[in-house]
Amino acid sequence: MKAEFERVRTHIAARIASRTAGGEQYATAISGLNLYRHAEVGGPISCMVEPAIALPVQGAKRAHFGSETYAYDRHRFLITALDLPVVLQVTEASPASPYLSAVLKLDVSVIGELMMESKLRPPDRQSVRDRGMVLGETTLALLEAFDRLVGLLDEPELIPVLAPLVQREIFYRVLRSDGGSYLWQMASIGTQSQRVGRAIEWLKANFHEPLRIEELASRVEMSPSRFHHHFRQFTSMSPLQFQKWLRLTEARRLMVTESLDAAAAAYHVGYGSPSQFTREYARQFGTPPRRDVEGLLRQAGP
Repeated sequence: MKAEFERVRTHIAARIASRTAGGEQYATAISGLNLYRHAEVGGPISCMVEPAIALPVQGAKRAHFGSETYAYDRHRFLITALDLPVVLQVTEASPASPYLSAVLKLDVSVIGELMMESKLRPPDRQSVRDRGMVLGETTLALLEAFDRLVGLLDEPELIPVLAPLVQREIFYRVLRSDGGSYLWQMASIGTQSQRVGRAIEWLKANFHEPLRIEELASRVEMSPSRFHHHFRQFTSMSPLQFQKWLRLTEARRLMVTESLDAAAAAYHVGYGSPSQFTREYARQFGTPPRRDVEGLLRQAGP
């Protein structure tokens, strides 16, 4: 079994390596599937991750989420059940043996269909932690399913028919795994995670607007206290901290990609005070806006 696992892992690693030879990310022709390569240890990088299964096949990575750290590698995959702000760090990679992974976006509608069609019993509510991220064990069967999915890139004419079938298999196998309870939780109508997910979607679309907790809690059909509690449980942040993270991250993007100065970026994302923006930016990213952006531009090269 171990030898077969290594054979399949090596096979899919070669496939991903060939597809990502030109850069760090390859957006495939299969909806929801992206491939990644990192040739050196790096980070930490603050970013938003979407609901997905991240399956490394070579090297290792860590996701820092609140006070917890999730280390994943060829034997462990990462499930993210909500759009979450995390800090990612590649911990094992080299030019000769780069970090390689496949990331498949979760499809709530497909997962919901599988839950209804299968005879799997839903998990005991007491066994599910209110958390937006969890690790799972990479089995040979799951690795083989991902290998078949990535292999369809070599036969593009088959993708429309076969890719959805393989994706369903992957979701079903994860539903049956130890981490499957998180997929049940994410796809079940009316669960706390769905309500928090709806709140996150609203915050992403309206982060520049003033935040009124009572109104947002009412929007997702929760009391303010219950909403605040579950939001922090799932995201490790309060709603206000989450909004602040969204604003600062967008301001950083605007300064780097559109050459806005700090004051203009601050007003654009909803800050009324540039000095408050500067203080909170330095607290979030470890250095004032101008110095941080200059460092990012130097890293990007000419």
